[in-house]
Amino acid sequence: MKVLSIGNSFSQDAHKWLHQLAVMNGVEMETLNLYVSGCSLARHWANVEANAEVYGCEPNGTRPPWKISIEGALKMTDWDVVTLQQASGVSGQIESYEPYLSGLVALIRNLQPKAEIWFHQTWAYEIDSPHRAFENYGCSQQKMYDCLVSATEAAAASIPARIIPAGRLVQTLRTTVPEFDYANGGLSLCRDGYHMTHDYGRFAVAALWVHTLTGKTVEAAEFEDFDPALLQKILAVVNAQ
Repeated sequence: MKVLSIGNSFSQDAHKWLHQLAVMNGVEMETLNLYVSGCSLARHWANVEANAEVYGCEPNGTRPPWKISIEGALKMTDWDVVTLQQASGVSGQIESYEPYLSGLVALIRNLQPKAEIWFHQTWAYEIDSPHRAFENYGCSQQKMYDCLVSATEAAAASIPARIIPAGRLVQTLRTTVPEFDYANGGLSLCRDGYHMTHDYGRFAVAALWVHTLTGKTVEAAEFEDFDPALLQKILAVVNAQ
């Protein structure tokens, strides 16, 4: 399986261990993330129109120092999966999606007619996030989550495409796994109030991508130096999505 993500730092979080976890679970998966910090659908479309070679080209979770355009990446190989996403700060504002999403989808289907398009649902910020876009949702994690779920479901249905429900996963972990009950002294899944932590946050989202894209039950008895018991709690939630 070859997976291309037209994204930003949130897809970068998802891709860090995507290739590694897929291989651990018997899936030959090659991944490529296109990275521009904070890149929205509107900015992606502007970059398409300019054929701008501004994207960090990140294969299999690495970060080599070279740039590429969206069109260039789409023409690299025959992709099985291409993912799109909105910038996190406007993910809950459905009016921010069009006409840019439709334009990107048309380009993908023209250059990669056999590829399946998926929409990556980003997650709500931490309850004390310093991100200025958090004010768009009254600095309420629950409001941000509710808005982004509504917007991403409507956007995905309009394309149409299936959703990688990372936002739902993160919120479920926060509310059902005591170790991640940040409001009551647990660990935060965000390292800075909005990006996933380098350990359990990135692991959880990558595992979800493997599970969602392949339909496999994801397993990992050991991973890095993480707590094995907590890994199993994460995977139980992932595999229930």
